Amino acid sequence: MRFRHPDGSTVHLAYCTNVHPAETLDGVLRQLREHCEPVRRRLGRDRLGIGLWLARDAARALVADPAALRTLRSELDRRGLEVVTLNGFPYAGFGAERVKYRVYRPDWTEPERLGHTTDLARLLAGLLPDDEPEGTISTLPLAWRTPYNAASERTARRALTLLAQRLDALQDLTGTSIRIGLEPEPGCTVATTADAVTALGGRGRPPSHRIGVCLDTCHLATEFEEPGPALDALTGAGIPVVKAQLSAALHAENPGREDVRAALAAFAEPRFLHQTRTRTRAGEVTGTDDLDEALGLPAEPPARSEGAGSPAPALPTPVPTPALPTTGPWRVHLHVPLHAAPLPPLTSTLPVLRDTLTRLVGGPAPLTRHLEVETYTWQALPPELRPRSRARLAEGIAAELCLVRDLLTDLGLKELP
Repeated sequence: MRFRHPDGSTVHLAYCTNVHPAETLDGVLRQLREHCEPVRRRLGRDRLGIGLWLARDAARALVADPAALRTLRSELDRRGLEVVTLNGFPYAGFGAERVKYRVYRPDWTEPERLGHTTDLARLLAGLLPDDEPEGTISTLPLAWRTPYNAASERTARRALTLLAQRLDALQDLTGTSIRIGLEPEPGCTVATTADAVTALGGRGRPPSHRIGVCLDTCHLATEFEEPGPALDALTGAGIPVVKAQLSAALHAENPGREDVRAALAAFAEPRFLHQTRTRTRAGEVTGTDDLDEALGLPAEPPARSEGAGSPAPALPTPVPTPALPTTGPWRVHLHVPLHAAPLPPLTSTLPVLRDTLTRLVGGPAPLTRHLEVETYTWQALPPELRPRSRARLAEGIAAELCLVRDLLTDLGLKELP
């Protein structure tokens, strides 16, 4: 979806296809047919942007066979889809039954990450619409925080510098500008925008405008960052927001109450990592690597029944004593659907998304032109909240895009055909 900003520039809105995991090129082509095109049709649009996720094997197949890349480009055009941004964070295995910490490997200290990101940049240059000269790729924020030391930092910085040089060469060859955004995420080496300023704006910053930040509004909210000061700090340090991912975290206002913790326990699941944070009365943000740890639950919650209409498993009664302080609200890194707030006593951090979007595109000039809805956790929600068919999933994704479309038009942007 395209929007005209009051300054005359075009702002792109897409949704990320990592919600439909596919490891191979055949799987990606099937995504376009079974998921992406139906979302476009539900929206009544002739053209829909998608933030394409290309796993390692799919990317390698496309790089090795130029005819395959032409086929993918043709399929996008035929189905009314366009790509200006890629999600380069997950490397492989994002559809596995257990992802957790594996999503952070390989990191920017490992050559595989540089190679994969270089491949993605070359592919994106061949997938961009003819009238769009710039593409963006989000990537992991250097590495998980452990183990990471001064030697790791030097290695990662060298890799980013080499990547920037390759992107310069790619533009010389193709005329296309590709930029990379480190995506701050709780628990990582770059967990907050302040960490991004230190990593990219401090001494030894990679000497290129190619490297910036992908701002994820779920991650921003989970770390209790305020959108205004966060964006002011990035702007002041000269760090571009190359891309923004629009997502909402789970919010629990009163985690000291047993019913609130019981509601949270329904979201603890074994597939993805759900970093949980709270802000103490002294203003310090502290947390755990996963929701079950914060709640004091066993590390492996009971398996959930997948049968239609099956009741959710019984919750522990009483809920065990939490390991995280309950004197302030909790926020959980769990991308909940934007258009459907969790049932009380829980809420979402949608207000943080709204405030961030206002700062990003509500001013005289947009701070970023690439926006991506990224709710990849539909099938990790409690069973009663999961879509039971492809049609229901398409309906939910379309509803999320409609919500963001309305927010953009309220900010004065005009939806384009």
